[in-house]
Amino acid sequence: MGALDHLSNIFDCSTGSSKLKKRKQLQTVEVRVKMDCEGCERRVRRAVEGMKGVTSVDIEPKQHKLTVVGYVDPEKVVARVAHRTGKKAELWPYVPYDVVAHPYAPGVYDRKAPAGYVRNVEDPQYSQLARASSTEVRYTTAFSDENPTACTIM
Repeated sequence: MGALDHLSNIFDCSTGSSKLKKRKQLQTVEVRVKMDCEGCERRVRRAVEGMKGVTSVDIEPKQHKLTVVGYVDPEKVVARVAHRTGKKAELWPYVPYDVVAHPYAPGVYDRKAPAGYVRNVEDPQYSQLARASSTEVRYTTAFSDENPTACTIM
């Protein structure tokens, strides 16, 4: 921003306030909405297409997934879908199976998730799950069948 631009913004009398308007960034918003039929799909599409800043709308009815690309706020997209359709809407809570360290941990695995996805959990309790310490490994291998020098008391 040059000096002339700065001065023109300061002495601009055309607008009521001299604050710069913050622009929204182009982003992809994924929303989970239950869609049973083509009518539900059409209602969800029409609810989002009318929003200002939306450039494209993609719906995957088998996964109950709505993908909106545009200059929009994610919370406003969820609120608009919930208000216009009367359906429960939430931001897409799932991540691909390969991303999570322990996909079958309680709280991460979700039976309702689409194939290949698990719930996205940011809780540190689940991320530290199932990491064995060296003493635990030593005791479990001492009685293991794969260890040829293991104890044969059993």
